[in-house]
Formats: sequence, C-alpha cells, structure tokens
Amino acid sequence: MAKKNKKKGASSLGRDGSVVASNRKARHEYSILDTHEAGIALLGTEIKSMREGQASLVDAFATIDDGEVWLRGLHIPEYSHGNWTNHAPKRARKLLLHRREIDSLVGKVRDGNATLVPLSLYFVNGRVKVELAVARGKQAHDKRHDIAKRTAEREAVRELGRRIKGMHA
Repeated sequence: MAKKNKKKGASSLGRDGSVVASNRKARHEYSILDTHEAGIALLGTEIKSMREGQASLVDAFATIDDGEVWLRGLHIPEYSHGNWTNHAPKRARKLLLHRREIDSLVGKVRDGNATLVPLSLYFVNGRVKVELAVARGKQAHDKRHDIAKRTAEREAVRELGRRIKGMHA
C-alpha cells in the first residue's frame, strides 16, 4: 500500500483530528459544567461539504425530545458540486449517544438552568463528531470578571518577559 504524502503547510480540513468548526463564543457566554463527544447522523452531501471545511456553529444548540438528542441551528451549506440531492442547510440533525449518556444529560439539564451547547465539530477516523457541553449561562458580572482575570494574566506574562530580557529594572 502506498504512503500518503502530507505536504508541509497543507490544509488539514476534513482530515482526522481536524476541527471543522468551533463555537468560540460559547466559552464566553456559558460556564462549561461537563462535556460529551457525540456522533451526528448526516447525509452524504453534508459530509462532503464539511470536508471542504464549511460549517457554522454560531446559532447551534441541542435539545432532548422523546429520549433523543437533536442538534438544531447547525448551518452546513449546500455542497458546491451537488445537484438535486443536496441537503437543507439548517435541518435538525440527530446526535448519536448511548442510552445511559442520554439519561445522564436529561438529568443534568432537568436539574438546573443547564443547556446543551455544541463546542466544536471535528473528524475522528473519518466520522464527524461534535463536542457537546452541558453549560450554564453566565451573568454580565461573571463575563467582566473573566475578562479582567485574562488581562491580568496577560500583563503578568508580559512583565515577566520584560524582566527576563532586562528591559525593565
């Protein structure tokens, strides 16, 4: 069997372990309590579109309906080389989890003000997986506290770098 050549600097979209889409605002808007990895039931043109690196988790969220977990609001644009068999870009997609994982999620969501938020989409062994988080919404003062903490850490690292270089006495 021939080896696969991987060029340096080549795009890794659609390859194993590569992140196709990530929800960057989720960690700012929510405090993450727990994470789970789930498969997604997708159509052929959706997979092809994702291998091109096209997907958006901006408005995505997950719901539990009748013992099944559904991912809603995930936008996967139509496949560029598709024809009449193309998919609907914003359809609800079923998440594939074991029954005990679904029961665990139901318990966590029902207990408090928790919600299910997708954090990222990525490939594992040729299959698309979603990192699903059980999260609780942050208040405005929590967000400000996180921003202040991040800037303080950044300033400390900068100051250490300056002292090491001898720029500041």
